[in-house]
Amino acid sequence: MILEMFDKFKEIQKKQKAYGYVMGIVGWDSNTEAPRDAFEHRAEMMGIISSEMFKLSTSKDYQEAVYSCYDSIDELDNLQQREIRKAKKNLDKILKVPEDVFVEYRKTLTLAQRTWEEAKHENDFDAFAPALDNIIQQNKKILEFIGYKDIPYNELLDDFEEGYTEKDYDEFFETLKRDLVPFVKEVLTNGRKIREDFISDIYPRGKQKEFVEYLMNVLNFNYERGGLKESVHPFTWHTHSKDVRFTVRYLEDFVFSSIFAGIHELGHALYEQQIDPKLDYTNLGGGTSSGIHESQSRFYENIIGRSDEFWKVHYPKLKELFPEQLKTVTLEEFVLGINRVEASFVRVEADELTYPLHILMRYEIEKDLFGNRLETKDLPKVWNEKMVEYLGIEPKDFAEGVLQDVHWSAGLFGYFPTYALGSAYAAQFYYTMKKELNFEQLILDNNIQAINEWLKEKIHQFGSSKTPKELLKEVTNEDFNPQYYVKYLKEKYTKLYL
Repeated sequence: MILEMFDKFKEIQKKQKAYGYVMGIVGWDSNTEAPRDAFEHRAEMMGIISSEMFKLSTSKDYQEAVYSCYDSIDELDNLQQREIRKAKKNLDKILKVPEDVFVEYRKTLTLAQRTWEEAKHENDFDAFAPALDNIIQQNKKILEFIGYKDIPYNELLDDFEEGYTEKDYDEFFETLKRDLVPFVKEVLTNGRKIREDFISDIYPRGKQKEFVEYLMNVLNFNYERGGLKESVHPFTWHTHSKDVRFTVRYLEDFVFSSIFAGIHELGHALYEQQIDPKLDYTNLGGGTSSGIHESQSRFYENIIGRSDEFWKVHYPKLKELFPEQLKTVTLEEFVLGINRVEASFVRVEADELTYPLHILMRYEIEKDLFGNRLETKDLPKVWNEKMVEYLGIEPKDFAEGVLQDVHWSAGLFGYFPTYALGSAYAAQFYYTMKKELNFEQLILDNNIQAINEWLKEKIHQFGSSKTPKELLKEVTNEDFNPQYYVKYLKEKYTKLYL
């Protein structure tokens, strides 16, 4: 009986994946090359597909399959048990949300992204505010249907990092406030002066693209299972381990944007490409959580990509592509430049040391939004106040302030904290890896594949078959410990700046 029910579950799940594939392809197209006037019609079509997906995911057959399997879960193997537990958790939520509410929310998100893009381009918060407030209110409405224990924001946090709550994040960010913020201020105030003239020189976008493609080879990206495009906001997209794509953007007066967005997104993409293909037809394909995913992108971008060892190998190639811009720039000056510390407005271009402060302020804003202590109309004012409080600077306009991120237009509340958490995970993984591999020498030998293989064996292959807390404990033999993050940043930036 249990095997029959599990077979029924898998049959319906395959149909869910087909709908998800279509929605994913449309999402990729929306973010890369869909024409502006296509979005209204697209939203209507996506509403129909979302409705069909909802019906399939709440059907009597699916409910019977999931709940029957859950009632006899001990008869399933470990992987099957994880699948059923994950399916039940999602089903318990979705059954509480009326279909019309679900479909309306999906349509709202489809339209909101283009509204955000236009508002950002026009530097007009008022043009986006109604759509943003609608998304927030619909989220609150959905949370009321789902139900929550004590704090509604916990439900959103758990969506992106299973098992994490406001309490966990409060403890994490308090550690950073206590142990890291004073160090950041010391570096900003007393750090050595670095050469900056070459950073804002003009670097033709065609040559930038050539270097990003060079980096794809360095990091061993599989072209047969993925590709690269351009978008307003860099991101990584996948439907399964054999179709993993990413985007970057090219700013001719800020070449570091494409280089490090490229390495960052390659970290995400390599994670997805190295997941065991046997998970492609399960609900366990894809990274286990946003935080673990971010740990991989940050590991490649910062721990590998901003290291002195990496650029000893690859700086000659960059100079070959940009001989005039880098003619008089030494390797030491370049490495200091890519690790420049400054109070900056834009999160995606923030340096590694001040980056968690950008996340801290977003976390506090989201807590207040869903704790009913902050209204949408007051977001620009509060945003600017927190920028002054944590970074000592005030945005000159909405585009470099409250409108800079795509996340809220996509309804991704609870996502931002995982960025800082992921950086902290990365540091904990790094110190574990160094016990087993000659990390710096591998980079000097241009043997990134050995690092890829370690990450595949320890993390990537498992997809989401393990929870983030389980995975971290198995890899490092410890629970989450943010002191590794503090240690990593202090060691690195003391050496560079003090």
